[in-house]
Order: sequence, then C-alpha cells, then structure tokens
Amino acid sequence: MIRFIDFIKAPDGKRTKIKFNMNPSDANRPAWDLLLNDDPEWLTMNRWKKKQPNHNLNKADYLIALAQYYPYGPQYFIFGGMFKVEKIVPEVFDAPGYKLELMDNYKEYIKRLIIKIDKPIGWDLYNRKYDSIQEQLNPEIYELAPDTKLGHFPGYQNVSISHKDMQQIVNRDEPSWKEALSNVKGIYVVTDTLNGKLYIGSASGNIGGLWQRWSAYATLENLTGGNKEFCKIVKEKGSDYIIKNFKYSILEIFDTKAKMETIIERESYWKSVFETKKNGMNYN
Repeated sequence: MIRFIDFIKAPDGKRTKIKFNMNPSDANRPAWDLLLNDDPEWLTMNRWKKKQPNHNLNKADYLIALAQYYPYGPQYFIFGGMFKVEKIVPEVFDAPGYKLELMDNYKEYIKRLIIKIDKPIGWDLYNRKYDSIQEQLNPEIYELAPDTKLGHFPGYQNVSISHKDMQQIVNRDEPSWKEALSNVKGIYVVTDTLNGKLYIGSASGNIGGLWQRWSAYATLENLTGGNKEFCKIVKEKGSDYIIKNFKYSILEIFDTKAKMETIIERESYWKSVFETKKNGMNYN
C-alpha cells in the first residue's frame, strides 16, 4: 500500500486542507461530473465559505481538492488539483469566500489519480487537515490511470453521460462500455440540460446495438445522427451547443434477438410518456 501523504506532499502540512467533495447543493450534479467537464461549479464548490468554521479554509494556505469517484463507490476519490488559497476580504458567507490558484504540483495527476479511504465520509467531515488525514482516514493510492479516468461501465440503469464523456468512451473504444452497449438493443433519452427538452431514440438494428447508434452521435463531424431537431440546433447554435449541453441515458434494453417492431412500439410508448413530440425534440 502506498500512503497518500507519501505520494502527495503538501508544501506545508499544517497549513493545508483536503476537501472531499461529493455534491454541491444540486445532488443531481456530482462533484466528479463537474471536475470531469471542467465546469466552473467545480471551483465554486471548493471556494465556498460557510458560517461553520470547520467547513472553511480559514488558516489554510493550500488546498488539495478531491471529488468522490462514484463509479467505484463512496470510499473512492479522484484528485482535482492542489491550490494556493487566499481569503476574500471583507469576509462573505454562504458564497465563494476564497480565491484559488491552481499550482503546478501534481497537476499531471488531475482526473487520473484515485485514492481510497477506510470508510465512507460524512457530510460533516469532508474538510480535513493534511497533517492528520493519514491517521483519520488512512487514504491509500488506489489507481493512477494513464489518461483522464472515466470508469468501467456502471450498469445500464446507471448510465448518464455527457457528450464529452461519450466522445472519450467511443474514441478510446473503452472495452467494458463497448461490450455492454454492443450486446443490447434499446431505448435511450437525450436531454438538453440547458432547457430540459428530451429526445427519445432507439437502437433497433441487428448490428452494433446501442454502441453503434451512440458512436454516430460521438462523431464530431456529424453529432446529429440525422435527427432533424439536432440538425436545426447545430445550424442555429453551432456544434458546441450539443457538446456542452447534451446528456445521454438508457431507458430500456432488449436482447439483440428482439424484433424491430417491438422496439419501435416501446419507443412510441416512451415518447408518449414524456410527450416529446409536443414538448421535446421528437418530430415523429
């Protein structure tokens, strides 16, 4: 076992805090999703200052930011950077109360280094001092991925990925994802996270399953998969709109032997449930 403090050295252990980020106030946006997508909210949640002093970065000159790596479980956290901390004056509370400057130290490990702690951490204990962390939680280096970590396929019922995630998964031919998605037909939903509109689609062909269908969306030269509404969005707002705002999830899966008629029937059912012809992005 490689201890965390033997691998990541703080400039000043007594003046360094470690933040175990899980979720901001919106529980539907986990910290790891924010870090992975370079969302500004990732820095905001690390800069946040509460009235309770134990949750703050007071008396800290440095911060090591971690995000719960939920694909592995509640005891796993991924490295999100080491920062210099400067307190904003005059003080503010329940708002971003610090300036954070990303340091070069261990910068190459961001989104790659995963640590494991002895037990799940509670909301009241997510902000710890570096010089006591090893004794309190016994963190160990669990994995150092060769590139940005995405994680193994989490199960069909847990798929909810951004377009950037999809690009990486398809471009790298991620084995667990490719095997899982290639071996099923299915009904999926595309969410425009900016306005909440939905598109219900299906993969009903006999070759490639959901993997083949989603691979078409991941192609930067296309992005639309031939969908009329997506083509309209690209024409009016540009390709970046889809890349930044679209999320992909699975509603229902079928054996590869399932008849096309059965899948089309279920696709129509889900369109009716969510009224995506009237309120979403389905033309028919």
